[in-house]
Parts: sequence; structure tokens; C-alpha cells
Amino acid sequence: MKKRLLSLLLVCTLAYLPVGTIAQDSSRMRISLLTCSPGNELYSIFGHSALRVIDSNSVTDIVYNYGTFNFDDKGFYIQFVRGKLMYYVSIERFQDFKFSYQADNRGITEQVLNLTPQEKETVQHSLIENLKEENKYYQYDFFFDNCTTRLRDLIVKYKKPTPLLPSVKPEGMRFRQAIHEYLNTGDQQWSKWGIDVLLGARTDRVMTASDQQFLPDNLMMALDSTRNTPLVSFTKDLYELTTAGKEKTFFTPMVLFCLLLAAFVLLQVLFYKKFPLLIAGFDGLLFFTTGLLGILLIFMWVGTDHSMTKDNYNLLWAWPMHAVISFFITSHRIWVKQYFLISAVGGMLTLCAWFFLPQQLNISLLPFVILIIYRSAVRYKKNG
Repeated sequence: MKKRLLSLLLVCTLAYLPVGTIAQDSSRMRISLLTCSPGNELYSIFGHSALRVIDSNSVTDIVYNYGTFNFDDKGFYIQFVRGKLMYYVSIERFQDFKFSYQADNRGITEQVLNLTPQEKETVQHSLIENLKEENKYYQYDFFFDNCTTRLRDLIVKYKKPTPLLPSVKPEGMRFRQAIHEYLNTGDQQWSKWGIDVLLGARTDRVMTASDQQFLPDNLMMALDSTRNTPLVSFTKDLYELTTAGKEKTFFTPMVLFCLLLAAFVLLQVLFYKKFPLLIAGFDGLLFFTTGLLGILLIFMWVGTDHSMTKDNYNLLWAWPMHAVISFFITSHRIWVKQYFLISAVGGMLTLCAWFFLPQQLNISLLPFVILIIYRSAVRYKKNG
């Protein structure tokens, strides 16, 4: 009689357990999203995502990484600049993966995904298919097709019902603001300046919930907050990083450009009459460098596959023609004089519109733009 009551109690208990729980208990596979904290270098400053698959049937613990590229590829740097660099999925043992991030003092958070046995098998099969030579490569895009979005798309595709990943950032946040958060935290002021110069107005578009998930931390938070179905069984820290205070960089772009502006003013006031050719040489270098930058911005706009380097309003001050005028710095020709007048007026108009443009220009560029206006005005006056 007691045995029958125990059996009946067991059946009733199982009947009230969610089907997913039973399936999880009977599964011999576990799939997790690994989110790695930012590193100190620019390539690692935004963190990283990977997928961990523990398969008890084959006694394996493998990490699938979509953030792999080959430095030895022919024309690597040209492909990188043009936005044509091919990334690929690779695998490594979990212990090796963990050791490499521990060595760099980067934290690892694991989210075990709430998947049925069939969903796990489907995800694993898809990963194995992607490892094949004909499937493993993809054209990397930092914002829209990277090592994190690839994993997001895989999870969303095979989890049923399709999970609805919510927004995890304040409403109205833009791409540029999102990457600034990481660059400011990592004190990457020079990298921030370079990125702000190269990335155009499209980077100032407001992000959708899906757009936000190009960053590993955002995807991790979104998985924890799915609206229609629980996607994460549990979360744990596999390695907690040890934080150390980082000294703030003093020699920032703002400091450099302010010093540069002050130096040009002093040179003009103190040494123009004594060394006019020396100052003309400095002016030539200033305008030539600015013109080269403008040529680079044009190239990044029309000559590459980078979607976010288009529509760049930095061309309002970085005129490609400055590279040409640098060879006519001391010329008294009418067209040269007129060019410097147009350059000075154009620069002042840019300053007036600075905070109203569709693109957020880096604030440290202000003294540099003022310097170009100042030298254009001086050349207009002296070349007359």
C-alpha cells in the first residue's frame, strides 16, 4: 500500500513539473553564453561573447568563437581598412579559453540557456555546420554583424517561442554614445578622438532594442530580461576580475590641440618677422595634414564597405583641398587669397553650427578648427 502511495505521489509531482524542467534534467548537453568583460586594448575594450557547449555524450567542453580573424591573410590591412575583412568561427577547449581571459584579467560571466533537448541539438548542429570551410567565414561589421550579434541571431532563431529581447539602455541612446561609455571608462581618449573623426552621422542614429545588442554586455542583460519566455536558467561568474585604479591620461587630444593653437599664436606674434619661412613651413604642414585627413574621410565614405563612415560632417573643417593649398602657402595669387578667405569663413560657420549638426563632433577638435580659421585669416591678410 505504501509503495502504491509513493508511486502515485511521484506521478502527481512529475505531472505538475514544467515539461522544460524534465527535458533539461534528461539532457546530456548544456549550452551557455559567455560574456567577457572589456580589456585594456582598443580591440578588446568593448568585451567579447562566445558560446560554450558541454556535451556529456562525447565528453567535450567546447567554446565557439565568432570573433576570429587571421593576421596572415594576404592584404590583411587593406581588407581591414576597406571593411572587407573576413572573420570566421573557431573552436577551442573551454579551459584554454578561460585561461587566456584570466591571464588578461578579464571577467567571464556564464548564462546557461533554457533550451529543450531538441533546441540544444539544433543549435549544436548549426554550430558544427558553421565550422565547415564553406560556411565558417563572414564579412565582419562592428555594429551589425559581429561575434555577439551572430550568437544572438543563433539563439533567437532556434529558441521557441522566439524570445523578445528588450531594450536595456535609456530611450534615445545613440550608437556613438554607447561606444563612448566604454572608451571613457577605459580612458581611451585618443581612440575616442580617432573613432569620432572616422565615423559619420549614421553613428548618431538612435539605437533600436536589437541594435543595442552589438555590445556583449547589452546582449547579456537582454537575455536576462526576455519578455515572453525565460531564456536563462541561471547565471554565474566563472572568473571575477580584480579591479585596479588606472591613471588618467594627461596628454589628451584637447591638451595637444590647445597647446598647438597657443604655439602658433606665439610663433606669429614673436617670430613672424624674423622667421617668416619657418612659420610658412608650419602652416604648410598644418594644411597638408588636414587635407590628407579630408582625403581619408572621403575614401572611407565612398571607397569602403563600412556603413558608419559615410555622411561624415568632419569634412566641414577637414577640406581635402587643404592638401593642395599647402603648396601655395606664400603665394600672392588672387585665387590663393580668396581660398584662405573662404576657409576662414567656412570654419567660422562650422563653429556656429557645431552643436546643431546631425553628427556629434569631438569637442577636442574645437581648438584645432579655431587654429585653421586663425591661420587662414593670417594667410589671407599676409598674402594680399
